[in-house]
Amino acid sequence: MAKGTPATTALEKAGVVFTLHEYDYDPNADKIGLQAAEALGIAPGRLLKSLMVKAGTQVVCVLVPSDREVSLKKLAAAVGTKDAAMLPAAEAERITGYRVGGISPFGQRKPPRVFVDDSVMAHATILLNGGRRGLQIEIASADLVRLLGATPMAL
Repeated sequence: MAKGTPATTALEKAGVVFTLHEYDYDPNADKIGLQAAEALGIAPGRLLKSLMVKAGTQVVCVLVPSDREVSLKKLAAAVGTKDAAMLPAAEAERITGYRVGGISPFGQRKPPRVFVDDSVMAHATILLNGGRRGLQIEIASADLVRLLGATPMAL
């Protein structure tokens, strides 16, 4: 198994049970999250993509199933601002300390406010990026929300 990442280190420190899943990352995939779900043989609704968004003056992390899109308008309203936009890849990498395709909400340089699509609560466990391309963390949905202080909402 791969050596640790800041995400796995943060989860170990928190004493949370999680499982690592590795797969062959395809940098040319049209939809990286869907490619990961297919490679791991799981439903796309259980694999979350981590999106870094600027909402007003805040940078937030949005966790949404890999087969869904986020409503930036709903997100902006939840943050209490008029507008929200995806961060450019280079800025997301600089802020999080991770490369795009491997951004995890855990272990970021400066933990952001996190929003998670409420549909994930229907699953006992979900998968999300483990801090590097080709590495997914499987964790209980309830632990995800609790550890990140995430706000579940319809995105």
